[in-house]
Amino acid sequence: MAKPSHREKILTEGLKVVHERGFACASVRDIVHAAGVPQGSFTNHFVSKEAFGLEIIDLYFESTRARVNETLLDAALPPVQRVLSYVDCHKGLLESGLHKGCLLGNFTAESTEHSEPIRLRLATIYEWLCDIICNCLDEAVSAGDLPDGFKSRQVALFIVSSLQGAVLLAKAQRNTQALDGFSAILANSVLRDCGVNRVF
Repeated sequence: MAKPSHREKILTEGLKVVHERGFACASVRDIVHAAGVPQGSFTNHFVSKEAFGLEIIDLYFESTRARVNETLLDAALPPVQRVLSYVDCHKGLLESGLHKGCLLGNFTAESTEHSEPIRLRLATIYEWLCDIICNCLDEAVSAGDLPDGFKSRQVALFIVSSLQGAVLLAKAQRNTQALDGFSAILANSVLRDCGVNRVF
């Protein structure tokens, strides 16, 4: 197996540093030190820290896409169950690192005011998630699990935004109560016609 290049090391180890410390607080020196490469390697591979930030967003997004494939795009599950499974899979992620939160949410809170390319990349990811959730909800309407006239697009946006908020609260509170509550309300109230019930 080929050894990882300096570029790969900077991305994989730099993502960990940024997720742990935040983008602004993770210096280039911190990143190259974690990667075990010379500091000049950073500027050899990335024209700016912003460019590096965009690439680690894309790297982190690979894990997001994998979770989506396992839940929202799992044709073996009923469509509403896919949505609930996607929400619930975040509990396991948080339990292994509550203090880190979601890297996408962290970038949203920290960097969108200062970097238009980062803002646009995150907006594209959130829109992609909304589209997939909306499609699941539309399928549920077609199957009769949700009522005709159900506002799939609005609910999809509500799910994405509420999930990010619940993860942010979990990061601050060091527990998953907000995510547990959101999951229960989603199943018992917002998506109640599908016959799935949760308890707080």
